[in-house]
Amino acid sequence: MLAETTKISDGGTNGNRKCIVSGESLAVVDGIRFIVGPDGAIVPDLLGKLPGRGLWVRSDREAIGTAAAKGRFARAARQSVAVSDGLADQVERLLAKRCVDLIGLARRAGQAVAGFEKAQAWLRNGSAAVLVEASDGAIGTRRKMESLADSISVVDVLRADELGAAFGRERTVHVVLARGGLASKLGIEARRLEGFRSAGGEWGDE
Repeated sequence: MLAETTKISDGGTNGNRKCIVSGESLAVVDGIRFIVGPDGAIVPDLLGKLPGRGLWVRSDREAIGTAAAKGRFARAARQSVAVSDGLADQVERLLAKRCVDLIGLARRAGQAVAGFEKAQAWLRNGSAAVLVEASDGAIGTRRKMESLADSISVVDVLRADELGAAFGRERTVHVVLARGGLASKLGIEARRLEGFRSAGGEWGDE
């Protein structure tokens, strides 16, 4: 994964935040910022743009579940708060959508291709900055593609249907992004999504 930072409010760029569950210092790329909304509800703020004091939790399903179950949000906010059921699931959906949207933007900008042949060509000619492999893709072809990506980042936390949505298809397994800001942002969001997902089973190839 790409290990880069991104500009987030409540402190600027490259800042560290303390996880309200573990107390550990978090780089912004390793945490999820939450705020207390006007109605007292805990709201995830993936882009770090919402006003208010940030409550940071490691980007991990278990950590967010602990924060919700043990009253860590209320303690950190120093007020009563409402935490929705399935908060970790909500964050996972938002992160996955963010990744798909970034891939879609890259596609429309001519900075992403999909499919075995096109992805392989970009990997071979040096155009690729990030290889995205569907977590439920066939293991054999995934390994073949990854063998061509020994010097670039590999993202494998999205399903074939999610990758397909970025290209207007039912599903796709192999995607490559060119160098640029969109590839860097995808690496950041995929890194955060890793805390919620593990690789699934196999599908057939494209």
